Amino acid sequence: MKRAVVRGVGHYLPDRIVPNEWFTTFLDTSDEWIVSRSGIERRHFAAEGQTTSDLAIRASRAALDDAGMEAGQIDAIVLATSTPDLTFPATATIVQDGLGMTRGFAFDIQAVCAGFVYALANANALILSGQAERVLVIGAETFSRIMDWDDRATCVLFGDGAGALVLEAAEGGGTTDDRGILATDLRSDGRFRDILQVSGGVSSTGTTGHLMMAGKEVFRHAVEKLAQTTVDVLAKAGVETSQVDRVVPHQANLRIIAGTARKLGLPMDKVVVTVQDHGNTSAASIPLAMSVAKARGQLNPGELVVTEAIGGGLAWGSVALRW
Repeated sequence: MKRAVVRGVGHYLPDRIVPNEWFTTFLDTSDEWIVSRSGIERRHFAAEGQTTSDLAIRASRAALDDAGMEAGQIDAIVLATSTPDLTFPATATIVQDGLGMTRGFAFDIQAVCAGFVYALANANALILSGQAERVLVIGAETFSRIMDWDDRATCVLFGDGAGALVLEAAEGGGTTDDRGILATDLRSDGRFRDILQVSGGVSSTGTTGHLMMAGKEVFRHAVEKLAQTTVDVLAKAGVETSQVDRVVPHQANLRIIAGTARKLGLPMDKVVVTVQDHGNTSAASIPLAMSVAKARGQLNPGELVVTEAIGGGLAWGSVALRW
């Protein structure tokens, strides 16, 4: 059986680090208030003129280096973002050019914070169908560009960054011991689109708009749906929750991460947590967390890893893979 195996991972964070105290200069908030509600202590913001593609290119180069590959060996780029450089063309094509890749194809996926899970599932399908042998899968965001700086409940939560994975086709034995992606699970429900959205759009307002979120409603949906998609993807893969070595969740909020782990009966020492340092980087958060976790020694060959995310749409999903 053909499998899509992770060959390399990398990330990039903008130089500017923004601590919680920065928000106290113009908002009625505090470091204690932000940490108690989200677990976030700091985040990174892109510099003026620094685009989503700039971050994605840096993360991609790091992932390619980790994989020991050149851009010319890549057949496809799948880039997840809700903050593209332009309305069109796809930011993935800008990254393709920036990497000096003149072959293959590149396209964007937009599923907000669930974007990387969607991108990973699509990249896996490209490999299993024979459309590509090696796929660069990227999550990159500049959410600081869509914040309402008067909304203390949301603007303190988000940051900018990028992460990338290199997937390569490999032969497996068709068992749960195979390295690579074992199963994927994607879901969405447009009835809940109003609880997490951006107020602008090309065909509606002709403006970019600002992020708007009903935090309590999102939290209520998040824990339930993330736990269920994790159970479902593990069932598809043919493994038990007790066999999971590591969970790499979307880094939205420490309370959501911990609540989901409790619902699944998984100890927090199996969960990768980076939200305190990066905030919510939307589609970038999972590959960014994976890259940091690998550097920490938290992701090792042969380990069973599950990753899950939920974002605007609502869209959510999960991937089970053996590292």
